Amino acid sequence: MVIARLPHCGQADCPLPHRSGRLPAFCTGSGRLPAFRTGPGRLPAFRSGKTAAMPVHRPQSFDAVVIGGGHNGLVAANLLADAGWSVVVLEATDRAGGAVRTERDLLAPGFTADVFSAFYPLAAASPVLGSLRLDEHGLRWGHAPLVFGHAFDDGRAVVLSRDIEQTAASMDSFHRGDGALWRQWSAIWEELEEPGLAALLRPFPPVRPALQMARTLGPRRALRGARLGVLPVRHLVRQEGLGEGAAMVLAGNALHTDLTPESAGSAVFGLLLAQLGQHHGFPVPVGGADRLVTALISRLQSRGGEVRCNAAVRRVLTRDGRVSGVQLVDGSEVGAAQAVLADVPAPILYEQLIGRDRLPARLRSDLDRFEWGDGTVKVDWALDGPLPWRNKELAGAGTVHVGTDLDGLTRYAADLSTATVPERPFLIFGQMTAADPSRSPAGTEAAWAYTHVPHRAAWSAGEVDEVVARMEQAVDRVAPGFRDLVIGRQVLGPPDIQRTDPALVGGSVNGGTSAIHQQLVLRPTPGLGRPDTFLPGLFLAGSSAHPGGGVHGAPGANAAMAALRRAQVGRRVYDPTVTALQRYLSS
Repeated sequence: MVIARLPHCGQADCPLPHRSGRLPAFCTGSGRLPAFRTGPGRLPAFRSGKTAAMPVHRPQSFDAVVIGGGHNGLVAANLLADAGWSVVVLEATDRAGGAVRTERDLLAPGFTADVFSAFYPLAAASPVLGSLRLDEHGLRWGHAPLVFGHAFDDGRAVVLSRDIEQTAASMDSFHRGDGALWRQWSAIWEELEEPGLAALLRPFPPVRPALQMARTLGPRRALRGARLGVLPVRHLVRQEGLGEGAAMVLAGNALHTDLTPESAGSAVFGLLLAQLGQHHGFPVPVGGADRLVTALISRLQSRGGEVRCNAAVRRVLTRDGRVSGVQLVDGSEVGAAQAVLADVPAPILYEQLIGRDRLPARLRSDLDRFEWGDGTVKVDWALDGPLPWRNKELAGAGTVHVGTDLDGLTRYAADLSTATVPERPFLIFGQMTAADPSRSPAGTEAAWAYTHVPHRAAWSAGEVDEVVARMEQAVDRVAPGFRDLVIGRQVLGPPDIQRTDPALVGGSVNGGTSAIHQQLVLRPTPGLGRPDTFLPGLFLAGSSAHPGGGVHGAPGANAAMAALRRAQVGRRVYDPTVTALQRYLSS
């Protein structure tokens, strides 16, 4: 078991900072810290701070246990620690971070590769992550000269820049008037960003931000905005008469999830991600994606929290009808006086850590209908030079969409929906050195791309190799000579992705499909759209909970706020209302 150690404050024998407004840390004289549980209405309960030295089966107790050390779990733990709770994060693998993970010198000496997620527009705009002030713990953001572009096979390209005039001019080069419409949409986004992000990220229903947006828009614009919320991209393109450039900006961004040009809601998601890029960019953590994780852990430790790796949970424990803690695979138990928060996919939590036989009947039936979303093939490359783009403007784009046009996206999506490996894959391609020069030696490029494939249990090495060949052919069509620059390659097929991060089941990277039938009160199963579960004190804190995938921290924050509210109002009030209603809906 690996325990992330607490920082030393500089005072003898004390590993925690003494901060105003908090109880001082009491030293034992031996370098060990007694930690305290400070639940409402109770005296602090003593426990030993040197947990690594405990016998395997000796009970331990915290106010909260967080299962899973992905960024959502770390956000939840930070917010609970801010409230004075003792909290431990239990991560099954050898490092925290989940799908925020970095490898150095793996592809070639001096090259840094982000294994899964890489660019973070939602993180840059997230009010949750912004409130944590992670810059105080070393997090810095880097930007490419251009946010993203779409490369057409004939050498044309549309680009999005944080300079709106450059964006508008690029769209106008495909169809005059699209730039003016983009400026209008951008102006509306500026009005709605704060309440819009709050409505998106807070627990459902987001009453206050929804009312604020309605007041801002007025009845006529609000009704049309509601219509846009369920409109497919293709319908918006046709109704507004958009040219190919603007169309691919929207459709390409919608496909950052599994929303196709014909999917309900794909228009508003494409607009959301593109406008985030317009106003915040698609930034990367300088030095590697795991700098975000390092900052979250540093912040948590500075507030007395713990992170334990190689600490896989076997099952969730209950006592008197409430969650009481967890049991690890080594047989040891960790108690939770207040709450257990699960940053793992809902099917894994319910069926493996709780047990299918302990679930309400309707919940079992709903889980049988849970949809994971498409699988993923991810490739990282070390390139001995910059990309030889046919359109030189793309050299400055951190992210490039590659592979097809709007009709091609529909054919690609149709292949996926019929469990067919696409002949012409759509790629999201990243130029990391363009955004952060520290990612590779001078004059080279650290690049990656991923594409979706059908979600299924088994993939042979040959099948994955064929997908990779099609991916590289797609890049070579728009950057001839690309394959000649490759000096290092790492390929992750769906089984490799799940093996590296067990939460990414079958290579599904969003905790379940982002389609409208598994969002809001339907995520992860029909319910309240809240992190509460049918078990009092157990909360969903991962991306299979509302509002879903993406690095923004909202599922973790929502779970933490629900746990704190339960403690604030009292179990005798909270459990017979919120938890009882959740139990009713799942029974």
